[in-house]
Amino acid sequence: MARYQYKHRKPQRRRVPPSHLAMGLILLALLVYPFLEALVLTVDQRAVQVPGLHANLRNLKIVFASDIHQGPFFSQERVTQLISRINSLGADIVILGGDYAEDSSGAIAFFKSAPRIQARLGVFGVVGNHDRTVPDDNLSLLVAEMTNYGCTPLVNNVYRLKVGQAYVYIAGVDDFDNGFPDVKGVAAQVRRDDFVIFVGHNPNLWVEANSAKSMDGSPQWANLALFGHTHGGQVTVFGVPLLPGYDPQLAGRRFLSGWREENRASILVSNGVGTSVLPIRLFAPPQIHLITLKAR
Repeated sequence: MARYQYKHRKPQRRRVPPSHLAMGLILLALLVYPFLEALVLTVDQRAVQVPGLHANLRNLKIVFASDIHQGPFFSQERVTQLISRINSLGADIVILGGDYAEDSSGAIAFFKSAPRIQARLGVFGVVGNHDRTVPDDNLSLLVAEMTNYGCTPLVNNVYRLKVGQAYVYIAGVDDFDNGFPDVKGVAAQVRRDDFVIFVGHNPNLWVEANSAKSMDGSPQWANLALFGHTHGGQVTVFGVPLLPGYDPQLAGRRFLSGWREENRASILVSNGVGTSVLPIRLFAPPQIHLITLKAR
């Protein structure tokens, strides 16, 4: 009887089709990218032209930073790196747009531990909705801590800053959601011909600012308006925010992010620095702003 010998074939590895591999890499990138975008801070540089700007205010450099949200997603180390970046810009004035941490106690701790921000003429700050959480008496403690830190708190008040022979009026109000903003009150403290920076955390404040009038009766009382709060939507697709709570209801989506000109004022709504809800961003990169004043 003939004997048959069987050869054992080695098992062959199943090859992944290139199209499947490419799709897997794309999905991985989509999952990882939002976490990476949230970590890469950008500097938005803008020259703002102001009609009739006083010679002493020309080329004045203003740095604006908002929505740091120190906490589980934004460490003390990142705060130190952020302030180092701010200081490297050589600002004349630094303005902070609120939401320093996740609650009022965290905001107080932020100013106790943060490295000093350097600005030739001064550092100023408003409070956001996260800075105005209970207990209510934390507001007075936060104001005191901001002052000790070297940051002038702006809570329904106007600071008159002398620059050579000219003045800058920085008008800041309380938070739109959790505070008691007095937009008309600060508008009534300035004149139309003053150079006025209006600062608030939430861009919905601009609705009331449009109807407010200066002490000489002008509705055009602000030259520059600075806001945060929206995070630029934080996670967006085609400009539509996917996370809840970042779309201004009154001011409209036109104030979700970026620059606009309205009622004589140059208006900025910043994407901010940190994150909330989730440590991710999509098409809304974290940013701080370097604004240089120019004469028109």
